[in-house]
Amino acid sequence: MKLYYSPGACSLSPHIVLRESGLDFDIEKVDLASKKTETGKDFLSISENGYVPALEIEPGVVLTEGPAIVQYVADLVPPKKLAPTNGTMDRYRLQSWLGFINSELHKGFGALFTPGTPDDYKAIAIANLGKRFDTVEKRLANHDYLLGSHFSVADAYLFVVCSWTGYVGIDLKKWPALAAYSARIGSRPAVIAALTAEGLMK
Repeated sequence: MKLYYSPGACSLSPHIVLRESGLDFDIEKVDLASKKTETGKDFLSISENGYVPALEIEPGVVLTEGPAIVQYVADLVPPKKLAPTNGTMDRYRLQSWLGFINSELHKGFGALFTPGTPDDYKAIAIANLGKRFDTVEKRLANHDYLLGSHFSVADAYLFVVCSWTGYVGIDLKKWPALAAYSARIGSRPAVIAALTAEGLMK
């Protein structure tokens, strides 16, 4: 398997999950501006979406979209318990959190990373993200992880989204349980390995 990624982007989530899985895989960096990979491939020939992540499972078989990729990887290694068993209520709860992070948090950062976004609109986006972080704070105030007592692929995704806050002027200290959670996830060996591989940690 090969994961196509951009350092620190949402592709960091499946990168972390792959390292948690213990599976063999390769990574290849993508220049999102030129749509070229680090080996000179046309990324649009790999994923017509033109954005990361993309997981090449085998030649000609590519899976896109982070929530789908992390569940696929988790299901390859059931003993790792990175995702609850398919068909269970806990699996649907996992999908609920993945959907929340994807639509309510991840997408909320879009305007903040887009050059030329008016300051008044950025203020609205930050306020909306704050409300969503309030929801997560309530959950983490009484649980070590989103699903309770076990790390899951949803935690990898939330960690990555939280890592963007410092770039857009959001202070996680406003949400102490979330800040502590982010630090705790960040200390996991697989997370450190992924960050190091992407050049985000020395």
